[in-house]
Amino acid sequence: MLLTGKTAIVTGGSRGIGRAVSLLLAREGANVAIVYAGNTAAAEETKQQAEALGAAAAVFQCDVADEQAVADMVKAVKTQFGSVDILVNNAGITRDGLLMRMKEADWQAVLDTNLTGVYHCTKAVSKLMMKQRQGAVINLSSVVGETGNAGQANYAAAKAGIIGFTKAVAKELASRNIRVNAVAPGYVETDMTAGLPDSAKEDMLRSIPLGRPATADDVAQAVLFLASDQAKYITGQVLNVDGGMVM
Repeated sequence: MLLTGKTAIVTGGSRGIGRAVSLLLAREGANVAIVYAGNTAAAEETKQQAEALGAAAAVFQCDVADEQAVADMVKAVKTQFGSVDILVNNAGITRDGLLMRMKEADWQAVLDTNLTGVYHCTKAVSKLMMKQRQGAVINLSSVVGETGNAGQANYAAAKAGIIGFTKAVAKELASRNIRVNAVAPGYVETDMTAGLPDSAKEDMLRSIPLGRPATADDVAQAVLFLASDQAKYITGQVLNVDGGMVM
């Protein structure tokens, strides 16, 4: 197993991509801290599935937009498991709308969770990783952060910000053997995309050379690679998992 003895924090870990990541890291031997915002039942279900794979798992309710809540969560994970070796910044929300109709509250909510949340979690965890002199941070960006998307100015701005943040922090932390990378999924079949109109789904499928949407596990496999020692000489990179969409 690739992650035996490691402890991973997965934000937004209760469902969708976060659940797939939590379970794959658990399958590879990691202790998993499943961080969630509000869906306790989904978080507990993910925890039970991780434990069924033989992993030690725990759930932590935390709003990643709240700096103090994040600091308390990271401290609790460290107390329970003894270390924090992997951080997967996956928590995210959407508040889609055309720019001219977008309310400032919807702009700010997306930036607070999707970008500032990454800052809070990475900052809190990096203090521990610097003392350990090792660690891996994987940030979930999006192809939308590279190409833009009409009706998602807030989401695209946050995901583009994650790419810049990833590269800056990778340079800051490399001397302490802490790697920071990003994964940029394309169109992924999750609860978040299930509500899209069929016409929108068809348009996206036509733009994917491989001809199908990603599964959450497709994204999780990329996260596992970047979290593991198989990627020990890789930092500051953005790995697109998009079926060739942005090629």
